[in-house]
Amino acid sequence: MEPMFLPEVESNPQPGPYHDNLRMMQETGLEYPQIWHLFAYRPQATEHLARFTQEIMRGPAPISPGLRELIAAYTSSRNQCPF
Repeated sequence: MEPMFLPEVESNPQPGPYHDNLRMMQETGLEYPQIWHLFAYRPQATEHLARFTQEIMRGPAPISPGLRELIAAYTSSRNQCPF
């Protein structure tokens, strides 16, 4: 995986679930969302963003979570952003 544009963020994760997830994914060589670096760097500042995202993507809504994921993937693709 290519390094981020913020090496300070990438190299300074704080203890917590995102740090643990990052370590596990890096050890297995699997790709992971790079936003996890930001979540691990400042967990207290990004906790609300993680909850918000889960509620929007998985909470009750007129369209299914799968369709919401498809919309997000399509939007990311159109923006030339890896999902």
